[in-house]
Amino acid sequence: MNIFYPTFKLKLVPLMLGIACLGAIIAGVYGVLHDQITYSISPEYFTKLKFHQFQYANFGFPVRIFVAEVGFLATWWVGFFSGWFLARVAVPAWPASVALRRCLAGFSIVFIMALLGGLMGYILGLHHSSDYSDWGYTCQYLGVRDVPSFVRVGYIHNSGYIGGLAGLIVSIIVLRHFKANRVS
Repeated sequence: MNIFYPTFKLKLVPLMLGIACLGAIIAGVYGVLHDQITYSISPEYFTKLKFHQFQYANFGFPVRIFVAEVGFLATWWVGFFSGWFLARVAVPAWPASVALRRCLAGFSIVFIMALLGGLMGYILGLHHSSDYSDWGYTCQYLGVRDVPSFVRVGYIHNSGYIGGLAGLIVSIIVLRHFKANRVS
């Protein structure tokens, strides 16, 4: 199987898409909870930045509902693509129940590494020097008043995505190892 263009039977596509959709739901729920926490750290990150990016999803509900919408919309696609790539490795290699179990284990790795990435971002944000001049233009342009909290949440969000990507890579490596060693 070529890593970039793997071949598989078309009858496997529904299961692969189902796993991808499951990944989207898991990631979306993670995003909802994640953004509720980060909104508590820096409401300005949302009111000055994220709410503008996701203005199309503002239906006039209370602010915490909008935060949840933003969290879901910002993360569902990560879970969909993670699920798709995990399914591309697992579904052709094992029976459906085993492939699903392997993908759920892969989702766990992605989740844990995204969470650890976000925690690392939080720690980096806490230990940021008092010099925020690199953020000066952005924060001035957006009208941010609590720059340290805004930067901390920026670190959390970016580090979480990096952690999720690292988790996906680790998950694929683990699945390929199991597949190569015929572990079921």
